[in-house]
Amino acid sequence: MTEPTPSQTESTQSKREKYAFLKAEAAAPYKGLRQFIYIVFGASGAIGGFVFLIQALAGRDVESALPNLALQVGVVALMVWLFRLEGRKKRQ
Repeated sequence: MTEPTPSQTESTQSKREKYAFLKAEAAAPYKGLRQFIYIVFGASGAIGGFVFLIQALAGRDVESALPNLALQVGVVALMVWLFRLEGRKKRQ
């Protein structure tokens, strides 16, 4: 039998890589998009939390700043939990 040419070997390897990628995408569709959303929302919550923390420390409108701060901390905690949950699914 003849040896496969380098282009045939590369073609077979790229087909295997594409198949592996498609199989992973079928198992967890839009995983990259979900992780991006978790990071963006987490960053938004962290910025908002920082703003409301500074506002509460300055003593400006503390009655509305504290509940908003708690909400922002909750958003960050939720995004961290979802991101970690996504990572656990990957390892299993």
